[in-house]
Amino acid sequence: MALPLEASDEPDRFGVQLYHRTATRADLKGKKVLEVSCGHGGAASYLVRTLGPASYTGLDLNSAGVDFCRKKHQLPGLDFVQGNAENLPFGDQSYDAVINIEASVEYPRFPRFLAEVSRVLRPGGHFLYADVRGRDHIAQWEEELAAAPMRLMSERVIDEQVARALEKNVSRRQNERPRYMPAFFVDMGMSKKICHGLRSGEMSYRMYCFAND
Repeated sequence: MALPLEASDEPDRFGVQLYHRTATRADLKGKKVLEVSCGHGGAASYLVRTLGPASYTGLDLNSAGVDFCRKKHQLPGLDFVQGNAENLPFGDQSYDAVINIEASVEYPRFPRFLAEVSRVLRPGGHFLYADVRGRDHIAQWEEELAAAPMRLMSERVIDEQVARALEKNVSRRQNERPRYMPAFFVDMGMSKKICHGLRSGEMSYRMYCFAND
């Protein structure tokens, strides 16, 4: 993408680019944004600094991770809360956009999560989403997304792009001293496994934008 990055973000370029490409399916400037399963907050920090939302809330189930985020990423308009993706601790129609990247594969009740996303989104809001599934689970994934109480705006299979990013990231990590990374693509063994799955057709990585009518 040749995305211009600050020096502090450059080591995490490939994860940042995935977040950027997914989040910019809608205009977040001046909007109230929720990220579900924010991890250690690196992407939240990047998106706040570059896309200009009015506010950005990162939610994660891991209370220790939320504590880390609060200490590490102190920016105006950015806050972090502990909570469950399948029971979001927010009122109806609270947000203009919900972001979820590479996390829903772990949710026990994915349709429940989609219903919660729709509930907390304002009319006209957007669900900006990317994730991966194994071949045996793709049909169910497609069915559950088709049944979501939101309107599909765009869908893109990004297997090739993610596989290429993983390959480049593994090469980088082999030549660098290990460091704490707030973005994903951290585990080189897992990266190689996912890359092989995407290349062989055993897995599929997809990016979506939904509108909440």
